[in-house]
Order: sequence, then structure tokens, then C-alpha cells
Amino acid sequence: MKLTKARAAVTAALLAATLAGCGVAGAVTGASVDDSSTTTNATATPGATVEAVLAANQESHADTDDGSYDASGAVTVTLSGSTATASGDGVTVEDSTVTISAPGTYVLTGTLAGQVVVDSSVEGTVQLVLDDAHITSSTGPAVSVTAADEVVVVLADGSTNTLEDGSGYGDGEGEPNAALYSAADLTIAGTGSLTVTGNSNDGIGSQDGLVILSGTVTVTAVDDAVRGKDYVRVEGGTLTAKAGGDALTSDNAEEGDRGYVAVLGGTVELTAGDDGIQAATDAVIGGGTTTISATGDGIHGDVSATVGGGTTTVRKSAEGLEGKVVTVSGGTLDITSSDDAVNATDGSSSGGGGGGGGGGMSAQDGVSVTISGGTVIVDAEGDGLDSNGSMSITGGTVVVSGPTGNGNGALDTNGGLTVSGGTVLAAGSSGMAEAPSTDSEQGWLSATFDSGYAEGTVVQVVNDGEVIASFTASKTFSSVVFSSSAITSGESYEIWVDGTPSGTAVGGLALGGSTDGGTKLGTVTADVSSGGQGGGRP
Repeated sequence: MKLTKARAAVTAALLAATLAGCGVAGAVTGASVDDSSTTTNATATPGATVEAVLAANQESHADTDDGSYDASGAVTVTLSGSTATASGDGVTVEDSTVTISAPGTYVLTGTLAGQVVVDSSVEGTVQLVLDDAHITSSTGPAVSVTAADEVVVVLADGSTNTLEDGSGYGDGEGEPNAALYSAADLTIAGTGSLTVTGNSNDGIGSQDGLVILSGTVTVTAVDDAVRGKDYVRVEGGTLTAKAGGDALTSDNAEEGDRGYVAVLGGTVELTAGDDGIQAATDAVIGGGTTTISATGDGIHGDVSATVGGGTTTVRKSAEGLEGKVVTVSGGTLDITSSDDAVNATDGSSSGGGGGGGGGGMSAQDGVSVTISGGTVIVDAEGDGLDSNGSMSITGGTVVVSGPTGNGNGALDTNGGLTVSGGTVLAAGSSGMAEAPSTDSEQGWLSATFDSGYAEGTVVQVVNDGEVIASFTASKTFSSVVFSSSAITSGESYEIWVDGTPSGTAVGGLALGGSTDGGTKLGTVTADVSSGGQGGGRP
């Protein structure tokens, strides 16, 4: 049963600090804003957990035991060329179309050059067990559910199954448009394998909810690979999706508790001509291992983008993680982007980008980035962490290898950045560099350099001879921001280069090392900025 749940609804002191003898200066502070968030159809809460986001959305229709079935009571449908035979009731065969018209369990085996249609007006679940079933249609979907209460596709143990559709169909509104198409809630489970090829539009598509519980599923489609109008949930198994459009998508923007995509378990590998994950409302990563290679955004939620668990690697993207409200509370997130790696925006042109609040850019209402836990590693050609509203870091480990060009910054907000916990290292160009606000609860250091340092350079933060942090740069940088519990406001710290890191490195950051063989550049005072917004020099 589907259940609908209601959705939840600076001033900076400008002080000078220079690194003696090398032109290193402190960076800037920004202004705090109210980070509540509302949209026409849905709202998002800054810092919300994965559990809270899911609780505010339509509940999954699937049960965890959907992969089991009673073979003794099943109807066996033997596919043979352009026809088929059935061992029981509920199945008719006309020409090359096999029609299932009643709830029950149907075991499909063999090869069919035609189509399987589920058209059941009777309440109850239709279970399609694919047991070495190979279905190819030249005119439409290989499997088309035109009417049913709910459909479960079970991949039988040890089985290999293929579905492939025709081309040039499904362009009309509401028409079947996927190789595996369902007008009803659809679940995929079992331990076998399924390969789906969508030659016309989508690979797997549901007009209601779509849940993948288990199995090995490979989807290739000219448009979207896996689409559920109300939601897509991947909770287990292995999913490989290659799409000309979006790899995983949900597009119900009319109902606020629907239109979400959630990866909660399993192994997911996505390749997309557009976005890796695209949600009309919320994009959620709560577990599993996800790898994305996308021409568009890696993970995009029109309302929110939330990461709370699992291991997620965005190998290629325009913008890596994007939403109006962006939250990272757990897991490991590693992003490579040609534009902003993490970006919070309401999608309007107001607020713009750039300058860490400088240049007259105003903060967008209800837009925020919150990082409270987990590990975030980004390599961005645009901004590293970007919010057109506010940004708050309260925990976790954040390492940013930011842009080399001065038109972007490793950190960039229109409404200010506060740090109250965690470990943060951000390196990049200095033209639009930004530092945390002076009202941050945790101490921070910011240094900009007269000239850039090359890839491979080790820059270190040192206090009384102890190396607090060693960062090995993966690209040219001329600005560094560091914050951790080891930094005390008002104290002076030395900046060194070319020393030796020690300890386990995360994104190039190690919390230890030696200055042997290195060079001291000078000193910088914690929580002191150089004046101006956007990291400009005094």
C-alpha cells in the first residue's frame, strides 16, 4: 500500500595579517543568512538526515521478500520463437503477443520475438519470474505493463535474461516508452541477471514507483536508463546503467512527496549523456557503492541533494552534487567536476556565482550547503564548494582541490561560511578566495600567496614545531584555507612548503609530518582576514 507523508517543513572584522617575507595574506569573511527552504511543491530542511528526507517522501511499495515465489503454484509460460504456451490460466497468446490478465506468479522461459503484456484489472500482484527468458520486440516494449495493481519482476536463481525493444515508438504523452515498461508500481528482485536495451527511449520505466531490491541489472538506453515517475529506489544488487539522457531519474514535480531518487544499497555504476542522478525533488544517497560518469551533473535534486552514507565517486561531471539544499552527513563522497563540485542554488539567475559574497552578489533565500559528517573530497575546475546562500560545516573531513583560474574559488558563498567542527582544507586560486566567517566557533587559517605553487607541492601548517597538517597539492594553487580543532583563535601558525607528510592521507591531506628539507614562508594568525570579500589582498 502506498502511503503519502507530509513534508517537513555578517558583519566581519577586517584585520590585516601577512606572512613575513613572502606576501601571504589572510582571506575573508562573509555574512550569515536564514537557511530555511521552501518551494512551490516541496520543502527541504537544511542538514536533514537521509532518514528524515525519506520519511517526508512517499513510502516504498516494495517488500524485502519480493524476490521469493511459490514455484508449485506458478504458471509456466514457455516462449518459443514468435509464439508461446502456458501451463495454466491467466495467459493468452495471439500472434506474437503474450498477454497476462490476472494476478499470480508466471514463470517465463525461452525466447520470444514479440511482446509480453500485463493487462490485469483485478486487485493483486502480478509476479513475472524470468528464468532464462529472452524477449525482443520490433514494434514496442519487450514487456509492457498496461494495467496492474503492482508488478514484481523476479530474476530466477542462476538465470540470464534479456529484454530489448524496437525503435521509433512511445513519443506520445502517456504512451509506453521503455523496453521494460510499467504503468504500475514495479519491483525488480531475485539473484539472476537481466540485460535491458532501450532502442527508442528509456530502458526501464514506471509511471508509478520503481524499486530495485537485488539481482544483476544492466541497462542501456538512448534516453533515460532507469526512470520511475514517482520515485526510484535502489536498495541492493548490482546496477549498471548507460544512458543517452539521465541514468537514474524521477520526474514527478507536481506532488511534493514524489519525484525522488534514492540509492540506499548495492553497487551502482552510472554513465550518462546528461545527469547521472536527476530528481524532480530529492536526490538521496544513503548507502551502497555508487560510481558516476556524467556529461551533465553527477547528482542533481531540484529541491535537495543529500548524502548520508555509502561510498560515492563522481569521476566526471559538469557539477558534481547540486540542489537547492545540499547536505552531507556521512559516507564518502569523491567528486571531479568541470564546473562546481558541490553547488547549492535555487536555479534562478539571482545571486549568481562568485566572489564569496563579494561583487554585490545577494544570497538566495532558502539555499544552503551543510556538511556535518563523512568525508568529502573534491577536484573542481569551477568552485569547489559553492552556495548561492549560506554554508555550514559542523563535522566530517572536507578536502577541496579547487580551481586554478581566478574566476572561481575553492570556497564560494553568497551568504557566508561558518565552521564549528570537522577538518577542512581548501586550496585553489586566490582571485576569488573565501575564508570562514569570524563568528565561526572553530578556529581557521587563511593564506594567499603572491605567486602560485605547482602540483606536487607540500604545504604545511606548523605550531611550535609540530606539523598539524600536510597537504600535497594535485594542481597549482595560490590560496589555502585550513580549519580543525587544533587551530585556536588568535594564535599564530607557521606556513611551510616542501616538507614531508606522514600518516594516512585523505585527498592529499595528512594530519602530520616533518618540516625537514622544507622552507618556512612566514606566519599567519588564526581567524584573521585581509579585508574585502572574495579573498582580495589588502
